[in-house]
Amino acid sequence: MATSFTRSRTAGALAGAAALTLAVAGCASTDEPGDGDATGTDGATTSSGSDTILIGTTDKITTIDPAGSYDNGSFAVMNQVYPFLLNTPYGSPDVEPDIAESAEFVSPSEYQVVLKEGLTFANGNALTASDVKFTFDRMVGINDVNGPASLLYNLDSVDVVDDLTVVFNLKSENDQVFPQILSSPAGPIVDEDVFAADALTPDQEIVDGQAFAGQYTIAAYDFNNVIEYTAFDGYQGLLGPAETETVIVNYYADASNLKLEVQEGQIDVAHRSLSATDIEDLQGSEDVTVHEGPGGEIRYIVFNFNTQPYGAATAEADPAKALAVRQAVASLIDRAELSEQVYKGTYTPLYSYVPDGLTGATESLKDLYGDGAGGPDAAAAAQLLEDAGVTTPVALNLQYSDDHYGPSSGDEYALIKSQLEADGLFSVNLQTTEWVQYSKDRSSDVYPAYQLGWFPDYSDADNYLTPFFLIENFLANHYENQEVNDLILEQAVTVDPAERQAKIEEIQDKVAQDLSTVPYLQGAQVAVAGNDVDGVTLDASFKFRYGTLTKG
Repeated sequence: MATSFTRSRTAGALAGAAALTLAVAGCASTDEPGDGDATGTDGATTSSGSDTILIGTTDKITTIDPAGSYDNGSFAVMNQVYPFLLNTPYGSPDVEPDIAESAEFVSPSEYQVVLKEGLTFANGNALTASDVKFTFDRMVGINDVNGPASLLYNLDSVDVVDDLTVVFNLKSENDQVFPQILSSPAGPIVDEDVFAADALTPDQEIVDGQAFAGQYTIAAYDFNNVIEYTAFDGYQGLLGPAETETVIVNYYADASNLKLEVQEGQIDVAHRSLSATDIEDLQGSEDVTVHEGPGGEIRYIVFNFNTQPYGAATAEADPAKALAVRQAVASLIDRAELSEQVYKGTYTPLYSYVPDGLTGATESLKDLYGDGAGGPDAAAAAQLLEDAGVTTPVALNLQYSDDHYGPSSGDEYALIKSQLEADGLFSVNLQTTEWVQYSKDRSSDVYPAYQLGWFPDYSDADNYLTPFFLIENFLANHYENQEVNDLILEQAVTVDPAERQAKIEEIQDKVAQDLSTVPYLQGAQVAVAGNDVDGVTLDASFKFRYGTLTKG
């Protein structure tokens, strides 16, 4: 029963905000030393004012349109500027109402959200139930291959009851995950008067339109170079007002420059991604503090079931041989060597699809592959290939990103190549691509096997299963297992915790047999900050939010 409601619009405020943005953008990255800002070694803006926090990162943005990105660099921006119906409070993985006044199941298949009164976007537009419906209808309708629409697999429709009330109609009853999904990359609420309904909206149009209602707005935006955030005094959400008025985030091409500038006080915080060697070195510095938090990040290799060796779309298509290739890779990877040699223990070996520490985590891969105890075994890999009739060495094209998962990715994949080739079973063609292009190519069947990392959207085992292993999934790697698909849908609506955990474990066992992906490392959250910076919060929400940061 969707109904149309009137909303006040302020064209003058929108034009003024756009003009201010352009004015700020004109000076944010061009001030010369001596004007109050300085230029750092990576072309970044630096400053020393206590009312400004400077953050550095090597992460990359693909787009700040929530419908078109499903990566950590983009979501880091969204967490600062967009409102969510539900969110995780500081220090907790459990969701609570954010810009919502209340959120609850009114029937097994109806989840009702009531908004707080008087919500507005930074451009002056009222934020109402109509925007909420528009947001989710748009996300599902666009269904961008690089977006998070797959998380909304259980959403049937959204009804507007009145200006403040929406009802989410769910396909399956008793969805235990849906409230968490509303706090995920599928959940940022967008302004229906700024965003296109059926296509991605360019970043600059979003910024010019000031379509923000989180703790911060974006005052200046230079794609993957610098973003200047300004606290939004209209935010009425769970997290409270931002502690610092201005936050500037500089994007670094070189992590060594990021390390140097945080160490020398040119920036206040470095967050994602310093090398393990740099972190180890900074832990010995008296000028900075290394902050660590619970880690839900995992690293894994994805196989494209169409284009991998013997894949369905290759001239030598053979499912049994393709499986043997994946099994051999799983048997040759030495996780302990990767952990210690490349990451100095900041990442630990991972043998499950759900990382250690979350309910339902197993070590399904440990028993099935390698030496059966977590180590590699070349003889076992050779036998798997021989039994399937695979001729060795197997030519494997393996891709990784050299600018998205930190400066150690090159060492990481050079070592994986060495491990796969050591006994003559594989001949690996290792290639690298910058993330902006990589994120497009990997979902377009360009890479037969490739690196991905996962930063959880919410703190539940489901977030390591649903995006990857449903038949329609974020990986777009042509993996299809109807039994796995059905079990994933079942666990999400299983109310009994023990029964749900059993299903989560069964899913992992079945996927371990298929090897759609091969997970191999689990990492911690790390941020490095000057000693005069307080409020660095790395918690089980797995979101780094700037609103708690203060200086001096």
